[in-house]
Amino acid sequence: MTLSVAQIDRETDQLVGEWLPLTEVGRRFGLSTGRAKQLLKDKKLIGVRRGGPEPEVPAVFIAGSDVVKGLPGTLTVLSDAGYDDVEALRWLFTADDSLPGAPIDALVAGRHTEVKRRAQALGF
Repeated sequence: MTLSVAQIDRETDQLVGEWLPLTEVGRRFGLSTGRAKQLLKDKKLIGVRRGGPEPEVPAVFIAGSDVVKGLPGTLTVLSDAGYDDVEALRWLFTADDSLPGAPIDALVAGRHTEVKRRAQALGF
């Protein structure tokens, strides 16, 4: 199975801010690049093409040497609701007054149940 990585648009790219190349993600997790690619295939992370030679991942998705708690489940729910990777990034990084802030900020703050509940509502 080959890894399909979306090309990101300028607007979404700017919403995200800081990015990490997949090799750096692997290094932080103590994984080979192949194992890091598996995180993308398994939808534990989202990686996109930004013009460089390898996929890049939003830096905020990384908490120390692991993925931000609640992110993989949220990505699964968004995928099940029909969101592609770029749409999921847009949703995660767009401010939501009811949270307040962006869903990714709530995930980082440990409010993953609240974020997942909102993501589940998108499918209905």
